[in-house]
Amino acid sequence: MKLKYIVYALIILGFLYLIYYRISANKAIENSGGGKGGGKGAKGGGQAMNVNGVVVNASAFNNDLEITGAIEANEAVTLKSEVSGLVTGIHFKEGTNVSKGALLVKINDRDIQAQLQDALTKERLSATNENRAKQLLEKGAISQEEYDTSLADLQSLKSQTQLIRAQLAKTSIYAPFSGKVGLRSISVGEYITPASVIVNLLSIDPIKINFAVPEKYAGQIKINSEISFKTDGSAKSYTGKVFAIEPGINSQTRTLQIKALASNPNNELLPGAFARVKLALTTLNDAILIPNEAIIPVLDGKTVFITKGGQAQQVPVEAGTRTAKAIVITSGLKVGDTVLTTGAMALKTGTPVHVTVTKN
Repeated sequence: MKLKYIVYALIILGFLYLIYYRISANKAIENSGGGKGGGKGAKGGGQAMNVNGVVVNASAFNNDLEITGAIEANEAVTLKSEVSGLVTGIHFKEGTNVSKGALLVKINDRDIQAQLQDALTKERLSATNENRAKQLLEKGAISQEEYDTSLADLQSLKSQTQLIRAQLAKTSIYAPFSGKVGLRSISVGEYITPASVIVNLLSIDPIKINFAVPEKYAGQIKINSEISFKTDGSAKSYTGKVFAIEPGINSQTRTLQIKALASNPNNELLPGAFARVKLALTTLNDAILIPNEAIIPVLDGKTVFITKGGQAQQVPVEAGTRTAKAIVITSGLKVGDTVLTTGAMALKTGTPVHVTVTKN
């Protein structure tokens, strides 16, 4: 029994010693960190937190808008025939340039040629009859009504001849504009219909760049505004000018559709390619920019931490254009403020801070 009590006594004494040790350690910590000055950089309270920050200053900012777009041909058409028939001739080479008005495809027209000869024969005979009737009318040998009938027959035959000539013209397919033909889908001797695709014809110098900008920038886009763009197929940067702007905002995407024109003398740019477009907007002369990491999104907007009197202070801000590294602040900060760029998750208003200023 005595041994049991001795064990209990030792356990109680050990527990009391641990309590005494903890109290002594806490007093030592308080005495080292909470004297008259508190901690370095703090006026009163706990140890100051080490953070990084930047001093706000005003500078010129080129407000460039970066969006995605697509390259389009200046003119593009899928050539088809207006009539059905056998292909008797293909007068172009795939992948080459052709001039406007050049004959590309010829369709068998022998039956239409025969119809035309028949119509011309009838027209000449009717013309002879009309001339004879005119002479007889002048001599009073026939009535005006008889002459009008012969004249009407002549006019009708002329119309039929014109109709056949129009059908004959449809058997020859010409290039509607200068450009480059693609890969043909027909061969000589093949029977084609108006649904048959012959070849694609594209005009790619100059080329068009089709893109859309958010509606809030609509007022800043003007005709002849310059753009620069790059494609995935080349590291080269190209330039162009806006030549057409849609007159209204797309109600579904809330964007404004725009087209620009760029020269393409070497045919480096191909229709359908993806384009990364940079559009120069207004230049801000006294813009306030801070690093993106300083911004703290909140439910009703954005905030940042600044230092004031050695303590962190959270302030609401309004932001504008964002780049890869910085964001424009339109209100909430002034030149000379020190914005904290680290420790945002641990900071709160009133936290003592020791700021290491970095270059903005």
